[in-house]
Amino acid sequence: MSDIQHALAGRYEVDRQLGRGGMATVYLAVDRVTGRQVAVKVLLPELAVTVAADRFQREVAILSKFSHPNILPLLDSGADGSFVYFVMPYAHGDSLRALLNREPQLSVDRTLAIARDIAAGLDYMHANNVVHRDIKPENVLFDEGRAVLCDFGVARAIVASTGDSISSSGLIIGTPAYMSPEQAEGHSDLDARSDIYSFACLIYEMLAGEPPFTGRTAQVVIAKQVKERPPSLGVVRPDVPADLGAALERALAKDPKARPRSGSELVTRF
Repeated sequence: MSDIQHALAGRYEVDRQLGRGGMATVYLAVDRVTGRQVAVKVLLPELAVTVAADRFQREVAILSKFSHPNILPLLDSGADGSFVYFVMPYAHGDSLRALLNREPQLSVDRTLAIARDIAAGLDYMHANNVVHRDIKPENVLFDEGRAVLCDFGVARAIVASTGDSISSSGLIIGTPAYMSPEQAEGHSDLDARSDIYSFACLIYEMLAGEPPFTGRTAQVVIAKQVKERPPSLGVVRPDVPADLGAALERALAKDPKARPRSGSELVTRF
């Protein structure tokens, strides 16, 4: 903690560690300039060593210009020695993951309300040619009663600032249970339809209690994403309307061209 505090001392005062994910360790901090609480995400060491810090910071600066009620904005980024970090507002509400830990299967109405918020944020960023690449319950936060997506564009910034080094390192950007087949196969030219697939996995989990594909290892899950059909939602959750299940089945198509073109198109099909 003292090393992190030293690295951020010029601008941010670290309070405590909030958690650790697949890409970064998250700290609660106070912005010394504004006095506001922020979340500082420090890239994991094995990822930070692959990143060209200057390029990463330029990418985050571009992304920080985007603003939408259902997107948690990027505020700042920096590097100090081996530490590479980015900064977001601190959302005081729970994450969708915390909600699902308490209540694994949500009602259809609540699921659709959350999905509409996420779809609005997705459509905005996709219109600006930004793909998330890591949509999952941990990256959906609740702030003042609305669902907001966090880490939008961070994966792009990491990929853009690593070049081929991230591929040779064996690191995976994304979470297997929510990866589209094309992402699971390692394609680099992902577009909005990859996010639509991940979004459908998220909606499926809110209703079924688990994502469509699970397994004991990441490799098992990745193989299922590429080769297997998802279990019918109607079998897992019989009270879900048939049109909702059919819409999710289409969004989970292996062929990107068969999926809805936007988050709002998927949600309106419900």
